[in-house]
Amino acid sequence: MTVTQADDLLATWEAGIGRDGHGRALLLHRAARPELGGDSEALLSLPVGAREADLFALRRALFGERMQVRVDCSACGADMEFDLDAGEFARSLRPPDERVAHLDEDGWDVAFRVPTVADLTSAARHPDAALSADGARRALLARCVVSAVHDGDTVSVEALPVSVQRKIAEAAEAVDPAADVTLNINCPECSAATRAELDIASYLWTELDAWARDVLLDVHLLATAYGWSEPEILALSPMRRRYYLELCADA
Repeated sequence: MTVTQADDLLATWEAGIGRDGHGRALLLHRAARPELGGDSEALLSLPVGAREADLFALRRALFGERMQVRVDCSACGADMEFDLDAGEFARSLRPPDERVAHLDEDGWDVAFRVPTVADLTSAARHPDAALSADGARRALLARCVVSAVHDGDTVSVEALPVSVQRKIAEAAEAVDPAADVTLNINCPECSAATRAELDIASYLWTELDAWARDVLLDVHLLATAYGWSEPEILALSPMRRRYYLELCADA
């Protein structure tokens, strides 16, 4: 059961203010899986697709089914705005059935682990990741490749050709497709197709940040008007809180 109490959500928001995107994603994942008792190690060991599914479910529980997304057309630059169904994403995404997969192609036999949240976080923070997408991919492969053999000879991860690295990445995506939610949108202006990654952790954090600031403003106004404490105000339902705010405005 996800965390939905206002005071708990505010604590999550407050803890994430000074963190980077990966730190915030972990805090949101804790809110999505409170039954784990804040066990970061357990959350970090989950496949990336499992975290994405959990965050879509959390988003649905907090802010409803409808997600409004804006993307710039890659061809003409037009601003495209459309709605997505968070509930549909939550139901359709599922964790991979296996944790270790294989690439067996063109004389290559490569065994690799499906990337976990810890793998992705570590690779993203690797110095090479800041230089290029290839650097990020190499850092991730260094953590996830279990063994690599070409025509009977063992090959180190560092010696894997770029073409093979990309095939491994494609194979990993096939095993855990929920790890990379990519949208394909046709521009209504020029009909060109645009591919855009939907980063649910970043999207959800932006919504939580806006919600938290609105709630704290409500607390300030009601505390000023009635002298109530923050816990007393947060204990009110959103409907009753809004009604008291309307009374303050009419006074």
